[in-house]
Amino acid sequence: MHSDPIADYLTRLRNAIKANHRVVEIPASKIKKELTRVLYEKGYIQSYKFDDSSVQGTIKIALKYDPATKQSAIVKLERVSKPGLRKYVHLEEMPRVLNGYGVAILSTSKGVITDKEARGLNVGGEVLCYVY
Repeated sequence: MHSDPIADYLTRLRNAIKANHRVVEIPASKIKKELTRVLYEKGYIQSYKFDDSSVQGTIKIALKYDPATKQSAIVKLERVSKPGLRKYVHLEEMPRVLNGYGVAILSTSKGVITDKEARGLNVGGEVLCYVY
């Protein structure tokens, strides 16, 4: 049993990137599926597929690398809000990651969205992680 499934998700992605894997397989949950969708929409991963054949299901993520330099599209994944210390932000205190080049992924009343989308929808929420 994992006490923090989002940290486990980010760690599996980080480890796969460091090992230069093309595909990583992660146990599924609703929040992990939403995180994967946001990473895909922002261009950090190449593709993803939800496999619901087992009870819990899995997420297969194809990682994105630059063909010339073999560098990953994801430089850093950083967990912000942890089970021991949750981090909630209002619209006024919304974080800017790398001065707008990275994204902060938030869990809001409108679903799992990026910081830019949250500003547009005029909502705050729990900051799950930073990606750049």
